[in-house]
Amino acid sequence: MIIKESPSIMQLFFSSKGSVVPKIISKIITLTSLSVMVILLDTYVIKLPHISIQVMGVFGVALSLFLGFRNNAAYDRWWEARKLWGVLIADVRNLGRHLNIFVGKGEARESLLSYTIAYAHLHRGALRNINVRKEILPWVGEQAADTLLSKKNPADASLNVIAEKIKDLEQKGKISGYGLLTISQTLASFAEAQAGCERIKSTPLPFVYSLLVGRTTYLYLFLLPFALIEAASWFAPVFTAVVAYVFFGLQAVTDELERPFMNVQNGLPLDAMCRNIEISVCEALDRQPPDELKPKDHLLT
Repeated sequence: MIIKESPSIMQLFFSSKGSVVPKIISKIITLTSLSVMVILLDTYVIKLPHISIQVMGVFGVALSLFLGFRNNAAYDRWWEARKLWGVLIADVRNLGRHLNIFVGKGEARESLLSYTIAYAHLHRGALRNINVRKEILPWVGEQAADTLLSKKNPADASLNVIAEKIKDLEQKGKISGYGLLTISQTLASFAEAQAGCERIKSTPLPFVYSLLVGRTTYLYLFLLPFALIEAASWFAPVFTAVVAYVFFGLQAVTDELERPFMNVQNGLPLDAMCRNIEISVCEALDRQPPDELKPKDHLLT
């Protein structure tokens, strides 16, 4: 995620951090070159067909509606993912308080909260398809880490371990029935948020939207120079480049927002959120918390 203050006018036009220009510059150059070729051919070689700028305007409005719909759908996914991780962070803090009330300070509480941190990292690892063994080792130990990572769903396996530990406490009479119910509801909230994240990851936007928008964008931009021959003359390449930047830029941003858990510029900062969970648990256990993760070159992972 890009963490940056509002840019000045100069920074707005020349800043590359957070910009999608590096990803789409080749497409912009290609379309601009096509526009130059069209102008040269029409001026010095042979008269090319001219398209009405009004017709292209109607075409552009329709394309804008398609792009806007897909962008809104992608942003909804991104925002829902952020809310789900917000729920996870809140549930971790609530679990710490619940355990303090119903279990009390001691080894059992420390073990439960340690597995909660392991759960957060394992969930992050599954969403990003990365190995988080190094991050969970200090909290659950080597044997438990390997056991969890051997499961098909390591994060869910961590919740199962927490549930078993809670059950043992109940059987030993160390937790009341109301406490058991309260903690069980918190664990259920963990599972619901995890399932929501898994749903977002495994269910992309319908491919037909990407196909329709992609084809229509290229078709529109390839025809645009023929409509700008009369309307813009030698400024046609400039207008073509600007329109290409807008349309291809929206596509690039949408592609990132559609996959909110990937470690990309506009992805969610899962590393930083897991660190916030570690800080909350350490403070609940009266330990020295680690430092917050800071943006590096305005990028928070």
